[in-house]
Amino acid sequence: MRRPYRSRVDVIDPSQSPLRRPAIMKDKIALEEHFAIDLTIGDSQVYARPEMWTQLKQNLLDFEQQRIEQMDEWGTALSILSLNSPAVQSIPDPQTAVQVAKRANDILAEQIQRRPARFGGFAALPMQDPDAAALELERCVLQLGFHGFLVNGFSQVGDEQTVAYYDAPQFADFWDHAAALGKPFYMHPRDPLPSREPIYDGSPWLTGPTWAFAAETSVHALRLMSSGLFDRYPTLQMILGHFGEGIPSNVWRIDHILRKGRRGIPCEREIGDYLRENVYITTSGNFRTPTLLSTLLEVGSDRIMYSVDYPFEKHENAARWFDNCEISENDRRKIGRDNAQRLFGLK
Repeated sequence: MRRPYRSRVDVIDPSQSPLRRPAIMKDKIALEEHFAIDLTIGDSQVYARPEMWTQLKQNLLDFEQQRIEQMDEWGTALSILSLNSPAVQSIPDPQTAVQVAKRANDILAEQIQRRPARFGGFAALPMQDPDAAALELERCVLQLGFHGFLVNGFSQVGDEQTVAYYDAPQFADFWDHAAALGKPFYMHPRDPLPSREPIYDGSPWLTGPTWAFAAETSVHALRLMSSGLFDRYPTLQMILGHFGEGIPSNVWRIDHILRKGRRGIPCEREIGDYLRENVYITTSGNFRTPTLLSTLLEVGSDRIMYSVDYPFEKHENAARWFDNCEISENDRRKIGRDNAQRLFGLK
């Protein structure tokens, strides 16, 4: 019988006096923090108002000035960095995708070597070529010391209109290599192709982080969870940002409907089981206490990690909220640092 969710959350009695704590938690670990290189910086312009683009561009290309200053001021001791979106995933030519991924990873490795106490890295991978992606992941983990990999959603392969999702058969060997390395992967959003999602036609304000990111990424994550991937590799761990892209709040209904009829679903267990055993969730870009408390009740505090989504979001906004939100100090330590330290084997 499954243990009640509430037993995995430290509940605060509102009648007790407020917890006494420092204003800023000084040693947080953040892991959805982005950078760009010259070949990918243009991909982010669409997500900034014209008057804000110059500053966002500077922050994405910067490693040692604004980035470190913001980390220091708002209590982030370590940032695990990843390439901006969609970047490599939007390059249809596999050979070019391989070249851009390697260049981005080499640049990131150089910055980590300069500041190993402040930066870690997620590999960018050319998923257009699963064999090349597996080799690049091995290089990044075994030679460069990266903590795993981040993919910006589906990859365009061969031409701009042909897409590949990672539950497809051609990725079977890739997942075998990825699981053997024992590192987690981050499923990060990207916009759907307009040709495949005409529902956004005429409503550009619903694309990107407003709605399309979460809708696209949650379906991709559910495809992976329902494909049997985590039955084959039960220790493999996936990370979802933005409080799980809406999946935690809907997982009861997902499982409820599938109990009525499995519709050919190949996985062995319920989606909620994978969510609580194979998925970590971050606070990136979603700084709201009721959402945090709801996610705590669904998956427990051992499965949530602090993140900012810098520079698309501000360290100040993330830290002011998280360092003072109404959770126990034990949960704050887990979410702010300890869970990431355990997942990535950090000293």
